[in-house]
Amino acid sequence: MYLNTSDEYRITPELTITIRPLISHDKEKLFLLVRQRGIFNEKEIEVAIEVIEDTLSFPEKKEYFTFCAFDSADNLAGFICFGPIPMTDGCYDLYWIAVDEKFSRNGIGKKLLASMENFATKEKARRIYVDTSSTPPYAAARNFYENHGFCVVSVLQDFYRPGDDKIVYLKEIAGVTL
Repeated sequence: MYLNTSDEYRITPELTITIRPLISHDKEKLFLLVRQRGIFNEKEIEVAIEVIEDTLSFPEKKEYFTFCAFDSADNLAGFICFGPIPMTDGCYDLYWIAVDEKFSRNGIGKKLLASMENFATKEKARRIYVDTSSTPPYAAARNFYENHGFCVVSVLQDFYRPGDDKIVYLKEIAGVTL
């Protein structure tokens, strides 16, 4: 996730935001948001599009869940994609979270995280993991995760490429026991 520090295009905080599961007519808006963020490389964009397509094409598999945040004018403010980690008991991965720069710093990311955590709690999840890059463009994402209860559990040196470590975060889901 990348948050813009510029205020010139921001939407005011008096927003009414609705968070709901992805439906087919949201697809192009999500693709545009992923491309517009300016932080994701071509391979990451390709994977994000593939995951969004799979969410819509194979909902019965329950591999990916995508929630979208919309304002009252049906503008996409952000989305979150997550899913259960195969072969684990109650562990989930947060795959993607992105907030449109116009809506940044209005609590959209926090609301998306809360929606994911509520869903995961109902599904008896006990842990949520998220991976991110150690590079400067991902500093805001790392701060966001840390500010919302995630802690670093692993750093894999030079994972993505030399000088680009994979940082794995974990958040325990309170009150969930298996």
